[in-house]
Amino acid sequence: IAASWEWKGRPFTLVDTAGLRKRRKVEEDLEKMAGGDTLRALKYANVAVLMMDARESFEKQDLALANLVAKEGRALVVCVNKWDVVPVNMRTKYMKEAQEQLDSILPEVRGVPLVPISAQTGEGVENLLREVCRMVKLWNKRVPTAQLNRWLEDALATHSPPMVNGRRIKIRYATQIKTRPPTFALFGNYPSEPPASYMRYLLHSLREYAGLEGVPVRLLPRKPKNPYADGQERSGRMRPREN
Repeated sequence: IAASWEWKGRPFTLVDTAGLRKRRKVEEDLEKMAGGDTLRALKYANVAVLMMDARESFEKQDLALANLVAKEGRALVVCVNKWDVVPVNMRTKYMKEAQEQLDSILPEVRGVPLVPISAQTGEGVENLLREVCRMVKLWNKRVPTAQLNRWLEDALATHSPPMVNGRRIKIRYATQIKTRPPTFALFGNYPSEPPASYMRYLLHSLREYAGLEGVPVRLLPRKPKNPYADGQERSGRMRPREN
């Protein structure tokens, strides 16, 4: 079900899905179709709001859905509903523990916002919309190339690239190649694919430097094209055979 409205001059379209129930409860064809519609809606979303119940802890399927949102490259906001039933003296502890759990299980979107609301009283709904707008802005963020290369210089100096097959990886420059989600290319000399641990280091460093906490970020190693390669191939084909 799609509903459109405007909030503070900004247009919104909310796609309210049927939700995904626990696998053990999904038996009927109708439930399977509803689950498929939810996943299709995700592919066209800018931001996914994952609704949780404050009376229940995070379950495996909830976290799997959050991970799916990140892999699809969508911005994510986790919304904790029924906040009115949580005792006031327990709220700070609840939020701290829930945020720590999210960050540990979803390191690729570390810092994803966790917003408590009450659908019954309306508490927190304005905060939810503000966080959705903030995440859309980050999801569309561009980082100037000059800033990227200042970050890269500092990151390489702090932790130099490792040796691979006896040769050191040389990363020469970085540039942003797209947004939605922010995607960056690292150009350099790669004797083979850089180790995953080093790419994670660069990704976490870039996320912190560029203020991209909570949104998916792609960091891709690239080799610069050889401007003479095509010409050499053509000249090689045209060269007469020597006797």
